[in-house]
Amino acid sequence: MIQANAADNRMFARRAVFAALFSITIAASLWLAAVALAPGGFGVLDLAALVLFAITLPWMAAGFANAVIGFIIMRFSADPVAAVLPAAGMIGDEQPVTASTAILLCMRNELPRRIIRNLETMLEGLHDSGYGEQFHLYLLSDTSDAHLAASEEALFSELIGRWRDRIAIDYRRRTVNTGFKAGNVREFCERWGSRHEFAVTLDADSFMSADAIIRLVRIMQVDPRLGILQGLIVGLPSTSLFARIFQFGMRLGMRSYTIGSAWWQSDCGPYWGHNAILRLEPFMKHCQLPVLSGSGEAERHILSHDQIEAALMRAAGYHVRVLPREDLGWEENPPTLLEFMRRDLRWCQGNMQYWRFLLLPTLRPVSRYQLVLAILMFIGSPAWIGLLVLATIALATSDDPATIMRADAGGALLIWVLVMWFSPKIAGALDVLLARQERRAFGGAGRFSVNFVIETIYSIILCPILWISHTIFLFGLLFNREIGWMGQVRDDHAVPLPLALQDLWPQTLVGCASLGLVLANQPWALPYVLLLAGGPALSVPFAMVTAWPAIGELAARVGIGRIPEETVTPEDLLELALPAIKSESPPPLTNSV
Repeated sequence: MIQANAADNRMFARRAVFAALFSITIAASLWLAAVALAPGGFGVLDLAALVLFAITLPWMAAGFANAVIGFIIMRFSADPVAAVLPAAGMIGDEQPVTASTAILLCMRNELPRRIIRNLETMLEGLHDSGYGEQFHLYLLSDTSDAHLAASEEALFSELIGRWRDRIAIDYRRRTVNTGFKAGNVREFCERWGSRHEFAVTLDADSFMSADAIIRLVRIMQVDPRLGILQGLIVGLPSTSLFARIFQFGMRLGMRSYTIGSAWWQSDCGPYWGHNAILRLEPFMKHCQLPVLSGSGEAERHILSHDQIEAALMRAAGYHVRVLPREDLGWEENPPTLLEFMRRDLRWCQGNMQYWRFLLLPTLRPVSRYQLVLAILMFIGSPAWIGLLVLATIALATSDDPATIMRADAGGALLIWVLVMWFSPKIAGALDVLLARQERRAFGGAGRFSVNFVIETIYSIILCPILWISHTIFLFGLLFNREIGWMGQVRDDHAVPLPLALQDLWPQTLVGCASLGLVLANQPWALPYVLLLAGGPALSVPFAMVTAWPAIGELAARVGIGRIPEETVTPEDLLELALPAIKSESPPPLTNSV
C-alpha cells in the first residue's frame, strides 16, 4: 500500500512537471505574440491572428515539453529505457518464453512477395530461438484486387508449405474489409483469439526481428498489468529521397519525444497500431470499437483505431506503455509526397472521429489529453493557413509596416516558433552529437550536421503543403467527403508533372499568391511569410524532385539522410537489402489524394 501511494505521488509529480512546462510554454508564446501584434493597436485582425496562433500552440508546446524532459533523461539517466519502463530491466536472455503468441500481419492490396521477404527472416529467427512452437503467424488479408488475391493465395500457400512443422501459419482473406484494419483484427479475435495469450501486430510494411518480438513477450510475461506494449518504430533504409529525409528527421524527433512523453504518461502510453504486443483477453473483452452510425444511415467505422483501443485498455485497468528502443521494429515510409499525403489524409479523417469518445465516463485524464491532442494536430492546419491569409491581407493593405508588427518582438516570435516546432529534432540531434558512437552511426558529425540542415529545410517546405491538404480535406469532411482504406505504392517511382499539378495546384496557388502580394507591397516581410508560403509555392517541383529514383539513388550513395542501419546494417536487415520487388502490379498512380 505504501509502495502504491509512493508510485501515485511520483506519477502525479511527473505529470505536474509536464503540465507546468506545457502551460508556461503556451502562456509565454501568446504573450510574445500579443506584444508583437500590439504596435498599431489591437484590432479585429490582430485578435483573430492571436486566436488562430493559440490553436496551433498545443501540439508545439507538447513537443517542446516532451523534448526537454526526454533530453534530460537521455543525457543524465544511466538507463533511459528503464527510467520510463521499469519492466524492461526485469528480463534477461535466459528467461523462457512460455506464452502462446499470435503474430498478426494485416494487409490490403499489397505485394505478397514483399510481405514474404519481410517475414522469412523473422520466422527463421523465431525457429532458431527454440521457441518457434510458441508462435503462430496469421496472414490477415482484406485484399480486394483479384490479381493480387490470386497471387496471395498461391505465394502464401508456398510459404505455409515451407514452414510446415516448424512454425504454424494461417492465411485468411475477407472479401469485404468491414471495420478496416480494426475489423480485420477483431475478426481474428472472434475466430482464433482464445487460442493465444498475446498478439503481436504488424502492418504490411512492418519488419520486426525475432529478438525484438521475444523481448516484448518476455516483458509482458513478467508484468501481468500490461495490456499493450508499443515498440518504437523507425524507417527502413530507402532509396527514395523523400523517404530518406523524412525518416532521418523522424528518427531524431522520436527519441526525445517518446522518452519524454513515456516518463510522465507512464501507464497511459500510446498505441500506434503495429509493431506492438497486446494481451488478448482484455483486448477482446474491453477494446471492441463501436460503429459510428447506424439506424438507417450507412455504417461508418473508425479509421484511426489504435489510440481509442489504448484508451479503452487503460480504462479497463491495464497498463499501456511504450518501449523506446530503436532496434525493435522498422517500417517502410511512403516514397513520394503524394503517397505520403494519401496516408496522412486517412490519419486526418481517423483522428477527427475521436471527438465522439472524449466524454466516455471511464477514460483516464491522460487518455482524454491524448485524444484532444490528436485532434488538434490536424485542427492546427487550417489555423496555420488562416494565419497565412490574415498576414497576407494585413501586409497587402497596410501603408505603415510599423503598425503591423514590432520588429524585435516579431523576430523573437519567429525564432521561438522555430525552436518549438523543431525542439524534438533539436534534442535528438544534440543527443547524437554529444555521443561519439552515435555520431559515427549517422556517418560522422559533418555528414550528420549537413543532413540536419537539409531535413530542417525539407520540413519547412513539407509541413505547409500538408497543412493546406488538411485544410481542404477537413472542409470536405463537413460535406461528407471521406476516404477509405487504400493500398500504398511502396516502390520508388517518379511523379509526373500532370499528376503533381492535379494534386498540388491549390498549394501552388496559395503559396504563389501570398508571396506575390507580399513582395509587391511589403517585401521586408518575406522572411515571415516564406515560412508558411514558400513550401506550397514549391510543392510541384518538390514532389517531383524528391520522387525521382535517380536522385534518390544518388542521395543513398553520398549519404543524404543516412541512418545508423546504413552505416552498420543489423544482421536481421541484411536479407531486406534487396532490389524492390515489382513482379506484381501495384495500385494505380491516379487520383492519389
